[in-house]
Amino acid sequence: MENKTLILIKPDGLVKSLTGNILTRLSETKLEIVGAKIVSVSPELATEHYKHLQDQPFFPELITYLQGDLHDRHKVMAMVYSGEDAIVKVRAMAGATNPEEAEPTSIRGAYGRITSKGVYENVVHASSNPEEAEREIKLWFNPDEIIIDVYPAKTIIKEGLEQKVWA
Repeated sequence: MENKTLILIKPDGLVKSLTGNILTRLSETKLEIVGAKIVSVSPELATEHYKHLQDQPFFPELITYLQGDLHDRHKVMAMVYSGEDAIVKVRAMAGATNPEEAEPTSIRGAYGRITSKGVYENVVHASSNPEEAEREIKLWFNPDEIIIDVYPAKTIIKEGLEQKVWA
């Protein structure tokens, strides 16, 4: 099934200069990159992204981690990949969330670690299912930032300018 997925190269991946390595590994999936950008992560964006984990005791550290406060790298690389079984392929390439449980050949197995405070520095985020992929892609991207129509959008006039927004 053709689908889309969000991939984030997290601050630890950027500070370790792993972007090229990660993109090379992801290219093995034969999927197409249809959107990419560098994003400064606000507390609101990080909180909304991980809202499903807000009741977990590690939630504050997770927000701090995604914002880049732990690495003094206050940005992530956000990408949308599209293609046959995109979610399954990317998640397999990313590996288990816990870097110690991830296959050594996966991105997280090769580059992730668990800090002494128990924070999973797992280098990348990958959408878990089609519903989450849609929610996350719409959270991180505007329709005009993706080169194909991934979800329904509409054109509005805001401050005299036309712009596309998610329908």
